[in-house]
Amino acid sequence: MRIVLVGPPGAGKGTQAQFIASHLSIPKISTGDIFRANVSGGTELGRQAKEFMDRGDLVPDEVTIAMVRDRLAEDDARDGFLLDGFPRNVPQAETLKKILAEWDTRLDIVLELVVDEDEVVRRLSGRRTCDKCGRIWHVDFDDKQDDVCDDCGGRLFQRDDDKEEVVMHRLEVYRHDTSPLVQFYADENILVGIDATGPVEEVTKRALTALRPLERD
Repeated sequence: MRIVLVGPPGAGKGTQAQFIASHLSIPKISTGDIFRANVSGGTELGRQAKEFMDRGDLVPDEVTIAMVRDRLAEDDARDGFLLDGFPRNVPQAETLKKILAEWDTRLDIVLELVVDEDEVVRRLSGRRTCDKCGRIWHVDFDDKQDDVCDDCGGRLFQRDDDKEEVVMHRLEVYRHDTSPLVQFYADENILVGIDATGPVEEVTKRALTALRPLERD
């Protein structure tokens, strides 16, 4: 099955992508993971990407598209994949469609995770990351009263792209560049909206229910 996951930052795409991909035994292909790996590794691409990511802007299309195309060509994605974080705009979606057409295939479904913007701000601006083990805590959901990681004792800090003003900018970018994807894929008749509020397990259940008619025996 070939799936694209769309939704605003903070909708839970990464978490849901992991569960769905595992359930279907297909690779989860996340541009976010690739960018973060390059940033932490100090590569040239990472340095370029970080400038955009820290401002809440998108990494340029030509870099993202080339990276995704190479990843989709790998053997483990031959029989299916789940794309998380790509495409982010209509031109990328059109390019993805052309790439898949070259390989005589197409997307099966696009799942849109739907969540209120106020909830997005609460989810992201409340996140704190451990500077030692990298675990993410939340000041509300984890009832954190200090800035110390309960797992390793590391210091908790707020990533630049989780600061409220950056989150608001990321939402503005999403509305301008990524929201038109909803109409694009609706016109393709492969868009299904999923309520992304509530417990993670409930959101996963809704997503798997939407996918069930497309699962192959």
